[in-house]
Amino acid sequence: MRYGWFLLLLLPLALSPFPFYLTLLNFFALSGLVALSLYVLTGLGGMTSFAQAAFMGVAAYATALLAKGTGLSPWAGLLLGLLLTLAFALVLGLLTVRLKGHFLPLSTIAWQVALYILAGNLVGLTGGHTGLTDLPALVLLGLPLDTPFRYAFLSLFLLALLVLALYNLRESRLGRALLALRGDALTAASFGVDPAALRLKAFLLAGGIAGLAGFLYAHFLRFVNPTPFSLEASIKYLVMAVAGGVGTIPGVLLGAALFTGLEDWLKDLLPLLLGRQGNYETVAYGLVLAGILLLAPKGVYPFLARFSPKGEGRLSKAEPLPLPTPSGTPGEVVLEAQGLKKAFGGLLAVNGVSFALRRGEILALIGPNGAGKSTTFHLVTGAIPPDGGRVFLFGREITGLPPHRIHPLGLGRTFQHPHIFPEMTVLENAALATYARTRAGFLRVLFGLHREEEARALATAYQALKRVGLEDLALEAASRLTAGQQRLLEIARLLASGAEILLLDEPGAGLRAGEKRELAHLLKALAREGYTVLLVDHDMDLVMGLADRVVVMNYGEKIAEGTPKEVQRNPLVRAAYLGEVEAA
Repeated sequence: MRYGWFLLLLLPLALSPFPFYLTLLNFFALSGLVALSLYVLTGLGGMTSFAQAAFMGVAAYATALLAKGTGLSPWAGLLLGLLLTLAFALVLGLLTVRLKGHFLPLSTIAWQVALYILAGNLVGLTGGHTGLTDLPALVLLGLPLDTPFRYAFLSLFLLALLVLALYNLRESRLGRALLALRGDALTAASFGVDPAALRLKAFLLAGGIAGLAGFLYAHFLRFVNPTPFSLEASIKYLVMAVAGGVGTIPGVLLGAALFTGLEDWLKDLLPLLLGRQGNYETVAYGLVLAGILLLAPKGVYPFLARFSPKGEGRLSKAEPLPLPTPSGTPGEVVLEAQGLKKAFGGLLAVNGVSFALRRGEILALIGPNGAGKSTTFHLVTGAIPPDGGRVFLFGREITGLPPHRIHPLGLGRTFQHPHIFPEMTVLENAALATYARTRAGFLRVLFGLHREEEARALATAYQALKRVGLEDLALEAASRLTAGQQRLLEIARLLASGAEILLLDEPGAGLRAGEKRELAHLLKALAREGYTVLLVDHDMDLVMGLADRVVVMNYGEKIAEGTPKEVQRNPLVRAAYLGEVEAA
């Protein structure tokens, strides 16, 4: 499928008798590049940007000014344009990618409008709204690309090449991590993903792709002015991507093709229908987008793909990544909390809680609803910083460290509610956990140099699924799993991550009696192998039959600690659960 996109290079030959359609073909390729930048940013990373046309403009003006002012080769303009675009994306990204909700798109709108105004008012430099004309044509292998026919081969080749690179990105540790960030940044961070850093890198990549489109746009028309790089243009590109299906590569390209043709058709049709000239395309885009999203909320391509036969995936036969063998002295303290405190306003959720987790044991943290158990989990794993107290992992203080820095030290966790990513397969969900154990960066991934490491990561994920009995569902969509299977998938992720200490937040919730027995058997087997387990659960039968020791919390404080039998006899525990102390 991915290599089939190079068949686009046959289109200029087929359309050679039709110069007008060759021009449209080039505009499709340029729009497709910008739409692919939005696939990276929005489809994978979950960020919305209205500044993609601004990135185009930075590169377009950079190459135009260099070519007009120095007479250097336009290819030098490509280098300058990309460098300036990346610099602009870096500044904008550092200021915006940490923003949440509607603040990110609003900030990109502000930058987009500011750059448009700047380009239009620096008349001495940019030519103002009149623009810069007579840019030199690109020359490739001695052949000037001065006709739409010749130019189409370059633009379509670069488009197909980028499609191949982004397929590599999607099927990589980085692609899985970006999808996880879109769905749940905390879960991604708990497997070693640095959310801010990865979002910034995705922002840079998307900006660079849009910059490439701007360079090609400038030398195709051999003229630049601010209009093609306005907020309206950015909205148009976003509409293309969303209408086609921003979460898929074929979807964003389908959207680019539909709207490139639609734009030309509307420019001819709307004045006839309305009886006057005017720029009505934006209104029409909005109506078309509304209609598409009503009928196909995820876009045209995902809607059509439902009716096409599904391809069968393949399981990797590579050697799995080496799993670290839990080592050390049985019974040694591997995780210790000392006097943890956390308040939310006037509510003291955790007040001076201390406990020690020893290698190879199963320690249960129990208490009534609202006792502070999950908050304690968050404090230990770095999801929230404590107001007081300290946390030590293998003797090293980790107090206040973020989750993505704690996880590689050997600690993994699950959540109170299963955090599964439905757009990924079961195997990909498990492979997400290998992020901290793999190293391929964006350049290696985009050039396809990560495949051996990727195969080993998938093999590791499959091995972990096999350990929990989910191997037959490896290639199924994770959305099809039952609640019990989702709990098992979370444990498989921990095993694939290589963590030695497993923190399980209500692993028995939603499981049937038989599934709970299988879970208990699995956890006991892991403890015998040297894994260490800290769990929170409300099922007392499960906890008392599984745990070696129990810590009991109530109203944010530790009220008891000991073996299951000892805490069951403790009057404070009986009072916390029953509301009163039974008479002796």
